[in-house]
Amino acid sequence: MPAVTMRVKYSYLDDQFAPDQVEAILREIREELIPSGEFTLGPFVERFERTFADYIGVKHAIGTNTGTGALILALRSLGVGPGDEVISVPNTFIATIGAIVAVGARPVFVDADERYQMDADRLEAAITPRTKAILPIYWAGQCPDMERILEIAGRHGIPVVEDACPSVGAKIGDRFAGTFGRVSAFSMHPLKPLNVMGDGGIVVTNDDAIAAWLRLYRNHGLEDRDHVSMWGVNERTQPFQAIVARHLLGRIEGVIAARNRNARVLDEGLAPLREFIRTPVRPAGHREVYQLFLASATRRNELRDFLVSRGVEVKVHYPIPVHLQKCARDLGHKPGDFPVVERQAGEVITIPSHQHLGPEHMQYTVDCIREFYLA
Repeated sequence: MPAVTMRVKYSYLDDQFAPDQVEAILREIREELIPSGEFTLGPFVERFERTFADYIGVKHAIGTNTGTGALILALRSLGVGPGDEVISVPNTFIATIGAIVAVGARPVFVDADERYQMDADRLEAAITPRTKAILPIYWAGQCPDMERILEIAGRHGIPVVEDACPSVGAKIGDRFAGTFGRVSAFSMHPLKPLNVMGDGGIVVTNDDAIAAWLRLYRNHGLEDRDHVSMWGVNERTQPFQAIVARHLLGRIEGVIAARNRNARVLDEGLAPLREFIRTPVRPAGHREVYQLFLASATRRNELRDFLVSRGVEVKVHYPIPVHLQKCARDLGHKPGDFPVVERQAGEVITIPSHQHLGPEHMQYTVDCIREFYLA
C-alpha cells in the first residue's frame, strides 16, 4: 500500500514546454519565422503539412486552425449538408457531433462496444437513404473496428470520415489512423498526443480533388491574392503553430512508446482487480496512443475522490453522453436509447499515463486503487 502521497499529474504541458524543451522551437521562430514575415500560410505551414503527410503515409495534409474546423472541413469536402445524416457515436467530445450540426446535417447515433468505440454490429441498422457519411471516432486514442466499418460502408456506397483527432500515430497493422477514410481529421489541441501551444488541426486525404477543394475553402476560396473562385472560410493553421507541431512530430514515436509503456503497467497491475475495475481489450495488431487511459470502475465517483486525495489526478470523460445533453434535445433521444454508452458514462475513469510519468507513478496509482478496493 502507498506509504506516502505522490503527485501523478494529469496535465503535462509545463513539462513538455519547459524552457529546455522549447529552445529549438523558439530559435526557429526568432531566427526564421519573424524575419520572414510569413505569418499567414506560407513555407512553414507547407513544410509541416509535407512532414505530416509523409509520417502517416497520405498524399495530402491540409492544416487547419482547430480540430473542430478539420472535422467541419472534412464533412463539407464530401458535400454533407442540410437534409443529410451522418452516423457517429454519442460517447465523444461535443466537437465531433457539433461538426455534423455545423454543416447542417443530422447526427445519427449507434451505441458503443466494450472498447468505447463504435459498435460495428449496430452500424448497418442506422443507415438510411439519407446517410451521407459514417464518422467513427478513435476515442481516447484507441482504434475502432475499421475493417468492418469500411466493409459495411463500402457495400452501401457511403464514404467514411475518420475522427482521428485523439490519435496521431495510432495504427491498425501497418496503417496509420487517418488513412482508412475518404477524408480524415486530426486535432492538435494541447492535450492530444501531437499538440501545439493552443489549438490546431489537420485534414488528410489521398483524393487530389478533395485536397484542392480543402486548400481553397480553408483560405476564403482564394486562388491568389485577387481571384476568389468559391465562398470559403478562414480556417488556416498559423505558421507559429506549424513550427511547434513539426518539432513535436519529430518526438511523437518516443511519446507513443512512453505512453504504451505506462499503459502496460496499468493493464497488468489492474488485471487482478477486474471484479472492480476493467480496462478494455487491446486487439492484436492495434497500436494505441493513449490520449486517454480509460477504465470502467465500480463506485467510480468514490474512487475518483479517493485517488485525487492521494495525488492521482484522475478525470471523467464524460459523465453525460452527447445524446442526453441539453443541446441535443431536438434529436429526440431519451435515457436508455444507447445503454452501453450510458452505462460506461457512469463507470468510466481516466487515469493519467502520459509520457512525463514513469513506471513508479503507474505503480503508485495501481497501489492506491488496490487500497481503495481491498483495504
